[in-house]
Amino acid sequence: MSTQTLKGILGTIGATPLVELERLYPSYPVRIFAKVERFNPGGSIKDRSALSMLLGKVRSGELVPGRSVVVESSSGNLAVGMAQICRYFNLRFICVVDAKTTEQNLALLRAYGAEVEMVTERDPETAEYLPMRMRRVRSLLDRLPHAFWPNQYANPLNPRAHEETMREIHQALDRDVDYLICATSTTGTLNGCAAYVRRHGLATQVVAVDAIGSVLFGQLPARRLLPGHGASIQPELLDPAVPDRVMHVSDLDCVVGCRRLVAREAVLAGGSSGATVAALGRLLPEIPAGAACVMIFPDGGDRYLDTIYSDPWVSGHFGDAQHLWKEPMELSDDPSADEVAAC
Repeated sequence: MSTQTLKGILGTIGATPLVELERLYPSYPVRIFAKVERFNPGGSIKDRSALSMLLGKVRSGELVPGRSVVVESSSGNLAVGMAQICRYFNLRFICVVDAKTTEQNLALLRAYGAEVEMVTERDPETAEYLPMRMRRVRSLLDRLPHAFWPNQYANPLNPRAHEETMREIHQALDRDVDYLICATSTTGTLNGCAAYVRRHGLATQVVAVDAIGSVLFGQLPARRLLPGHGASIQPELLDPAVPDRVMHVSDLDCVVGCRRLVAREAVLAGGSSGATVAALGRLLPEIPAGAACVMIFPDGGDRYLDTIYSDPWVSGHFGDAQHLWKEPMELSDDPSADEVAAC
């Protein structure tokens, strides 16, 4: 088998594998696939967004190596992707993160030479960090010359990158996609995939998976444990009419989905991937036999070893929950009301 030689590490962004999962829900007569985005060089689907938002500015000369400063707010994955791209093009990068950002992501940012601005206080109105991160970004923009804010929450180049994600899925399958299941935060991935579906007249049902406590789709804000899934403010990119269906999952659902995924498929995935696993489990009883279902797995589980895959962390937040992923999945897809309330 021949291999392709690429110029530079950024040439490896995209073209991630689509993997059929035959052991995850074996009792249901459907085909289940995962778009495994951890194979991007920065480890997540956010590499696509970061490259889309920065590359044109570099090529046009608006971002100048050694002079321009890129400033962005991120809970982790976009920050790592952007740090790698800025390092490649010799751009100064300042990332505004918060106390939920994992130590591994912080170490990765520093390894790429990024400067980290840590927000430690929550917004008094929402009890979340994101509004405070946005304020810090605006403060940096006001006082730094030659500063550029990609603004993943409003930049149309964010969703545009994910039209390519959906094109890859569509072309990789030997049939149409019946259900696309996508976790949400900035809604960039959701919007881009849905745009491809509509532009090409596909009959794909686009399912948005949001976090309980996220304000994206009409819920009241509540404290959430896991970064990168859901949001505490509504981004400008949000269009509630984009998904055909919205499903809300808890932090516990994400943990159970991740643990079941690694137990049954040996796939170590991140929290938002677990969210899609949980959502699909609830959908399966109503999905017709023979349907093709695709979940987007935004990142890997190696950045969640101290949380989702840590038994002490899980028991500290949810008590004895191991039976939820060790029992047959078809019999226990939905946590009880008490278990959801524990989130």
